[in-house]
Order: sequence, then C-alpha cells, then structure tokens
Amino acid sequence: MLLPVNVTLGIVLAVLLIAAVAVAALARLGHTRAIAVAGLRAAAQLAAVSYLIGWVVHALPRLLGFLLLMFAVAARTAGRRITRNRSWWWAALPIAVGVVPVVGLLLLTGLVPPRGLTLIPVTGILIGGALTATVLAGRRALDELETRRGEFEAGLALGLLDRDARMEVARPAASDALLPGLDQTRTVGLVTLPGAFVGMLLGGASPVQAGAVQLFVLVALLAVQATACAVALELVARGRLHRVPLTPAEGE
Repeated sequence: MLLPVNVTLGIVLAVLLIAAVAVAALARLGHTRAIAVAGLRAAAQLAAVSYLIGWVVHALPRLLGFLLLMFAVAARTAGRRITRNRSWWWAALPIAVGVVPVVGLLLLTGLVPPRGLTLIPVTGILIGGALTATVLAGRRALDELETRRGEFEAGLALGLLDRDARMEVARPAASDALLPGLDQTRTVGLVTLPGAFVGMLLGGASPVQAGAVQLFVLVALLAVQATACAVALELVARGRLHRVPLTPAEGE
C-alpha cells in the first residue's frame, strides 16, 4: 500500500523535520539551519520534479535534457563541496566515468528499457551514489594532503613524482569513500531494508522481485562508486582538483 498524499502526511513530515532541527540545536551539532533548509528544499524540489517527470518521459529530447540537468547539478554540488576555486568542475569527470558506462551496459543488455519512468530513477540513483563517492574521496584526499603536508614534501625529497607523492598520502583516506556503500551492501536485509526494496514492495511487487531489484541497485552502485572514487583520487593526485594555487614545483 502506497503512502497517501494528504494533510496527515504533510503534518507528520513537518513534525519530523522540526524534531530533527530541535535535536540538532539542543545537541549543538552546528547544522540546524542546514537541516531545515534541506528539508524544505527537498519538499519543493520533489514536488516540482514529480510534475516535471510526467512531462519529460513522453519525448526523448526532453528526457535526455532532464538527465543532463541531473548530471550538471550533481557535478556542481560535488565540485563545490570539494573546493571553492575554479578546479571544482573537474568533479564532473568522476561522476561521468562512473555512471555512463554502467547505464550504457544496462541499456545495451536490456535490463533497463529506454523509457523515462525506468531510466530516470535508475540513473538518478547511480548519479547520487557517484556524487557521494566523489565528494567523500575528494574532500578526504585534500584534507589529508593539507594535514600531512610534511609527508608529501618528504616524498618529493626522496625522488617521487608529484603525482606519486600525493597518491601515497591521499589514497588511504580517499578509499574511505567506499565504506558507506560497502556497509550498506554487507548489511542489506539484516540491518536495513533500502529504498528500492521497500518501494517495490509498496508498489505491489513480490519479495523476490523486490530483492532482485535491490541487489541490482547495490551492485551497480558499488561499481559506480569504486570508479568515481578512483577517478577523484587520481584528479587530486595530479593536482587537477585542489584548494590552493599550485606552486611551480607542484605543477600540473
């Protein structure tokens, strides 16, 4: 049975958002305003997208345009989370390299039909996973390079190339970007029942069908996130993604 879209749902959502804001404020977590804004934005964006999807699914140009919009928003969000300088746009590369081959494989094999109501949610899930992996890998790698600057310079003194010295410092931290996806996959069905599984059940699918869809989503996400993490790390190691202007000795 699907959730009814009525006043009761709106009241419950409002209460939950207020509770989240109140807990963050009382615990001094530092993101009180961000939680409130995120909740309100989510409501507005989902309302708009719900109507927009019904319009774009009936024409291929509109469908492709919507998918490109999703990608552009993800790339900018990831890039600005990692750095505030002009190198942020490189964050588009890990997302693209992670998502495009997987979506292409799914379309070529027929597992995902080229229809808007199927392609949009699948692509959206994969773009979201790539966004998360790119942000975590990029931020952790750059944070580590700032914290362990001395080790990077020691590597250069030992004769390592700039890229190799950065890689030695940043790789262990950046690889932590894979942990959320790994933990979710390891514990699926034991600790949590993820959204795709629950959504299929609410939509009337059998538990076996719901399980197959969820497994497909989790494995596809592992492939996308591993690729995005590797590419983001490489961009940091090569100095493409950075937070301060590079010195001549660290030239790109």
